[in-house]
Amino acid sequence: MQLDGRIIVITGASTGIGEALALALARRDTRLVLAARDGAKLALVAEQCARLGARAVAQVADISRPADCQALIDRTLQEFGGLDVLVNNAGSTMWARFDALTELSIFEQLMKVNYLGAVYLTHRALPALQAARGLIVAVASIAGFTGVPERTGYAASKHAMVGFFESLRIELKGSGVDVTIVAPDFVVSEVHKRAIGADGKALGTSPMQTSRIMTAAACATCIVRAIEQRKRLAVLSARGRLGRWLKLIAPGLIDRIAANAIRRRY
Repeated sequence: MQLDGRIIVITGASTGIGEALALALARRDTRLVLAARDGAKLALVAEQCARLGARAVAQVADISRPADCQALIDRTLQEFGGLDVLVNNAGSTMWARFDALTELSIFEQLMKVNYLGAVYLTHRALPALQAARGLIVAVASIAGFTGVPERTGYAASKHAMVGFFESLRIELKGSGVDVTIVAPDFVVSEVHKRAIGADGKALGTSPMQTSRIMTAAACATCIVRAIEQRKRLAVLSARGRLGRWLKLIAPGLIDRIAANAIRRRY
């Protein structure tokens, strides 16, 4: 896929992977519609994209609300007249053992954002994507393929996301619309600071060793490459790629690798 002039919607575009992806795509003469809940941060990202050469508009949206998803697609069509690529990137996470939780609404919140939000937005965007023979990108996680301790709700929501988009890919065969699933490992992002703890409140600080994990810019570069190639699946770490195969022959080993990754915080 040649990216010049393409109309691309990115959710979760105000920080982290979404922001880095918007900036990377802005250098490719694209037309961007950037969505997130934080209007002030989103406007700054849109301004940066414009300075890099893209036409960029900001749309404040909470994708867990179907009406916001419809408004986002309506704005895209009003501004640019079509849609070539939808990047379902917005997400939320958690960091707590299940037996330590005092607030189970965390699970509903994670499913609404990470899974149902992507479902709602994809449904609203699909007619325009079919008209353009476009591409759906689902930014999932390696946690969408294996269990991860202290992130039960997050892993469950990403498993749901992966299952949905793999099923949708089969339904869309022959329509001209492709589905790319991206599975990053840990990435430096504000999402870790906003991770929900056992009490249902944001942690406020990242529990990760950020010097040991992928930067958002490096992750964005990988996603751009996957979009250009219309890849079926892009697993962005050696650990993740190895883990998919080891799970079939040594599932206990994968459990230990996941536990060690959480214990080491990278």
